[in-house]
Amino acid sequence: MAFFEIRQYQIRPGKMEEWIDFMQSTIIPFQVSQGMVICGSYRGEDDDSVYFWIRRFESEAHREKLYEAVYKSDTWLNTMADKVGELIDRETIVVNRVVATSLSTMQ
Repeated sequence: MAFFEIRQYQIRPGKMEEWIDFMQSTIIPFQVSQGMVICGSYRGEDDDSVYFWIRRFESEAHREKLYEAVYKSDTWLNTMADKVGELIDRETIVVNRVVATSLSTMQ
């Protein structure tokens, strides 16, 4: 059964614009090129420290395969991982896994 990850990050003070640019120019295109399905990317309307994004997976096996392709890749390890740590507080990451209800427009 397909499911979604809703990921919430705490952005370091004054780094939101840099984070958004890095996500849109580097992280999202890379992850999509590896097969990730990115459903949305959001910043807080009034809180400039909160960022959310949503990814879709067909199954747990699909998620594991994509995590391996992304997070164990040389590209991630050598060009992205350190930059992510500079821009977000990894210790505060919240990941919720959810399944769509029957009336959800994202299935």
